[in-house]
Amino acid sequence: MYFIFDEIRKKHLVLTPEEWVRQHFIQYLIALKNFPPSLLKIEGGLSLNQTKKRSDILVYNNLGEKIMVIECKAPSVPITQATFDQAARYNSIYKAPWLAVTNGLNHYYAKIDHANGKFYFVQELPEYKDLY
Repeated sequence: MYFIFDEIRKKHLVLTPEEWVRQHFIQYLIALKNFPPSLLKIEGGLSLNQTKKRSDILVYNNLGEKIMVIECKAPSVPITQATFDQAARYNSIYKAPWLAVTNGLNHYYAKIDHANGKFYFVQELPEYKDLY
């Protein structure tokens, strides 16, 4: 069994395939997209239809508002409509303007227009300062 240190949660975790994806994506957000580590919440709990769920990564702005929901899957798990549906269900609670889904090999980013019930895929995730 291997472990990895999660610098956000400040503890060692079992290195599962999904955790590998989550940790790499966190480093991508911090190192390449200038996301402040202090505004990332890992495995945040939420209630959905009276069931307890956990979102993989939540991103906040400086005002404490949720601005992005990120769903991570293991590399062996293909990104399907069901994956997007899961992330969208979580975001129906959060109402964040951005959604991302990744399995470490494929990454999809969408800008959500909650007022009009629409979403728009973008090729590249914007830098943190350009999200809102």
